[in-house]
Amino acid sequence: MNDYPITALIEDLKDGQSQAAQQLWDIYFDRMVNLANNKLIHTPRARRDEEDIALSAFNSFCTGLQNNQFPKLKDRDTLWPLLVAITTYKAVDHIRHENRAKRGNQYAHTQIYEQAIAALTHQSDPQLILIFQEQIEQLLNSLDNIKDPKLKQIALLRLQGHDKLHIAQQLGCVTRTIERKLQLIQQCWLESTHLTLD
Repeated sequence: MNDYPITALIEDLKDGQSQAAQQLWDIYFDRMVNLANNKLIHTPRARRDEEDIALSAFNSFCTGLQNNQFPKLKDRDTLWPLLVAITTYKAVDHIRHENRAKRGNQYAHTQIYEQAIAALTHQSDPQLILIFQEQIEQLLNSLDNIKDPKLKQIALLRLQGHDKLHIAQQLGCVTRTIERKLQLIQQCWLESTHLTLD
C-alpha cells in the first residue's frame, strides 16, 4: 500500500489541518477501540470504556504531534506502533483507576502490572518508552523514602522482566532476600499506584 496518503495526513495534521485528524480518525479509530478492548479483557463489561480510551488516546496523539513530541513519526509504519503505545498506556491507566478502591484485589493489581510490563517489553517503538518514562521515574523515585540503595536496581530488573532467581544471582544474594525487598517495593508502590511486582 502506498505510504503517501498517511505520510501526507501526518504532515497536514502537524500543520493543524483538522480534516487530516478526521481522516486519520476514520482509518485508525476502530483498530484502536479493538486494541483497547483487548487490553481490558479482564475488566467487567460494565466498566469497560474502550471507545473513550481510544478517543483519549487519539486526542493525546493529535496534541502531541502538533507539539512536536514525536520527531520520529514519518509514515504508517511508525504511526501504528505509536497509536498502540498511547492506547495501551491509556488502557493500563484506566484499569489502575478502576481498581484504585480495591487495594485488596490482588488479581486486579497483577493484571495492571502484567499489561504494563507487556507494553514496555513487547513494543520496540521508542515512543512507548517516552510515554511511560515519567510514570516509571516517579515509581523509582518513590523508593528513595526507603533507605536501601538496592531497591531501585531490583525494581528495574523486575520491570525488565527478570525473575527473582536471576535478580538474586545478579546481586549475589539468595532469592528470599529479593522476595523481601520486592515486598517493600510493592508496599511503597501500592500506596501511590496500586502496582505490584508479583
